[in-house]
Amino acid sequence: MNQQATKERTSKDSPLTVNDVQECGQKIVSILELATFPVGVNFTTDTVLPTEALRLDNHRYCQALMLARQGQHVVLDKEGMACPAATAAFGFHHLPEGLRSGKGLVGFGIVSDPAVGRRMFADMPHLMAARIHHLELYPLKQANCIPQVVVVEGEVEQLMWLVLGYLHATGGQRVTASTAVLQATCVDATIIPFLEERLNFGFGCYGCRDATDLDAGESIIGFPASFLAPIVSHLEYLNAKAIPAARGKKAWRALEKKQGQE
Repeated sequence: MNQQATKERTSKDSPLTVNDVQECGQKIVSILELATFPVGVNFTTDTVLPTEALRLDNHRYCQALMLARQGQHVVLDKEGMACPAATAAFGFHHLPEGLRSGKGLVGFGIVSDPAVGRRMFADMPHLMAARIHHLELYPLKQANCIPQVVVVEGEVEQLMWLVLGYLHATGGQRVTASTAVLQATCVDATIIPFLEERLNFGFGCYGCRDATDLDAGESIIGFPASFLAPIVSHLEYLNAKAIPAARGKKAWRALEKKQGQE
């Protein structure tokens, strides 16, 4: 089954409910033994902010994601967003000249050639200007609506199983990743899944590792919520045998034992 057919089947034959979203979020945490929660993200055009959410001020998107995965329901709009790169990516403001020229990345010590930084931003996927009014982020366990994108931060081994679940949902197609090792949470894990309607992942970036509590061994993955149910369904299948077997490291322990006997 190809990716488009899978998405149509998921939305038509098995439409998600809020209860489904909450249950799937809990299963991801339980099966993968995550330390924090999967996050639902909604791109909102409504100018009225949800009263149940905390409006953030002077926060980066990656910091809003950090708060949501720790259990908070938050909202971030163009007035409250602190990161100029993310602000441009979400269509709230134009990219500042210092970043657009590539010189800003030289100043941060990320690249040595401004032409490289210029190309990185020129190729960066982004939303059209004024397409959305604000972003709403919340742990899936507290969902009161259907998210458009699901973002999960965790250990690389934990995220690996999510990719395998997605690969199964798309009929075994190889999964490709798109990243500039820049704007890992806002672009790689949120905007690309939203615009391209597919899973994407990366290894993090300078910004989110500097501005959040993301551990050295953790990274980020994002996918459209239309894939949430089939991914979790295959996680349950994996958890019956493959996950405990791989984590048990039987083959490695057998090798250690053999080497100890030589």
